[in-house]
Amino acid sequence: MIGAPLTHFVRFSAFVLSMVATTLAPALAIPHEGDAAPAFTLDKASGGSITLANFKGRPLYLNFFASWCVPCNDEAPSVAALYAKYRSKGFAVLGVNVLEDKTKALGFAKQYKWPFPIALANDSMSSNYGINIGLPVHVFIDKQGKISTYRLGQMDPPDIEAAIKKIL
Repeated sequence: MIGAPLTHFVRFSAFVLSMVATTLAPALAIPHEGDAAPAFTLDKASGGSITLANFKGRPLYLNFFASWCVPCNDEAPSVAALYAKYRSKGFAVLGVNVLEDKTKALGFAKQYKWPFPIALANDSMSSNYGINIGLPVHVFIDKQGKISTYRLGQMDPPDIEAAIKKIL
């Protein structure tokens, strides 16, 4: 019976953290709407590397997650479904695991049947994208490489879809 109260506590804590972080966001070095997306080079969980340049000219959704993050787990099925719905329009998703190893990152992706690349965040990426303040973080980048939407905290499927439509 302790599972449900713990889940509610974790969700409430994530909400409070996202509200505090949103209040502090203007003072933090995070990208804002209209900013050029910070360049990155990341190790892929499956091997090799991936860069922002790999997505040049394509609408891109960076989904920062961790397997222990309750809101990340809640969102994961809709991320997969929305990717499937819009990928024929050139839409790309990069799942970016934070603070975990490749085994956990790939396990999460397999659990939710994520067919898109999974990368491992590094210190530079975490700093440039404001990941040090909490999870999940959602970054939607348009075809010109500009930040369209930056959101800290859980997003409902209709909000994710609206952000996707904005960058298509």
